Amino acid sequence: MSIVIDTNRCIGCDACCKICPGSLLRLIKKESQAVYAQIRYPDECWNCAACVKKCPRQAISLYLPPESGGNGARLQARQKGTLLHWVARFPDNTKKTIIVDSRNPNHY
Repeated sequence: MSIVIDTNRCIGCDACCKICPGSLLRLIKKESQAVYAQIRYPDECWNCAACVKKCPRQAISLYLPPESGGNGARLQARQKGTLLHWVARFPDNTKKTIIVDSRNPNHY
């Protein structure tokens, strides 16, 4: 598993780079493009999802491969007050949402 960054949605805010416990993310700029985040060492990603939760634009998703039971879904998060909405989007365009209260994250 690893993260996937949608460079079209990324605004280069640096929030993901600051929160990554492995310092695996960095901001880059390519010719004639805006600044966006990039993962330097995908194989070293811990899949902690800190960057997924922190991204204000939902530009980062955690890829859940079929062999791990994730069926190729991409997992994104959106904070709404104290609630964290985890949305799994599957290759067949279906989605499943789990809502967790961030004050009690182990109960859902």
